[in-house]
Amino acid sequence: MTVVALTGGVGAGKSTVAEVLASRGPHIIDADLLARQAVEPGSQALEEIAARFGPGVLDEKGHLDRGKLGTIVFSDAVARSALNDIVHPQVKKLYDEALAMAELERPNTVIVYVVPLLAEARQVSEFDSVIVVHAPAEMRVQRLMEYRGMSSAEARERVDAQVSDEERLSLAHVVLDASGDLDSTKHAAHQLYEELVSHWPDRLSELSRHFPRDES
Repeated sequence: MTVVALTGGVGAGKSTVAEVLASRGPHIIDADLLARQAVEPGSQALEEIAARFGPGVLDEKGHLDRGKLGTIVFSDAVARSALNDIVHPQVKKLYDEALAMAELERPNTVIVYVVPLLAEARQVSEFDSVIVVHAPAEMRVQRLMEYRGMSSAEARERVDAQVSDEERLSLAHVVLDASGDLDSTKHAAHQLYEELVSHWPDRLSELSRHFPRDES
């Protein structure tokens, strides 16, 4: 089944692009939502997380306290790797189930997998095209401070916990530049949608390499 992956570093604008695409009709599978499902109370993953990091990462109702867990893993690469080893296989299982359902219910629809940690958790070869939403790391640090209320240290920690811009861009078949304002990013996302539809499913190799396109 044809699937394109949409990825980008934290604060790049990936969610904005995904929202535009979803509004136009493609079937969106969201890795962040799958990750939340994977650690619901009673899940194997949540039990393993509590065993590995201690009961303090759970709130009083037995749900995962993402803030407390984030404090641990974003400053400790070993802890972060251990968490990924627990969660990523469960997310992959849920992804496979979601993809099978999409194939059954919407067999001719554009399918986009929004996956922040593509470079860390998946293989490019699994997807028919990889679209990277890009904004430079320093800009993303500033966005996290401005829009999410993080301190400079917290924002840089989040950015540095992911692969570098160069590593992420090396995976891209298509790059959507989200370093401009919100309207520019949305415009590029609409352009991307039009091309996805017109090239789906057999001509994705002919997608423009950069968005927004130069329409001069």
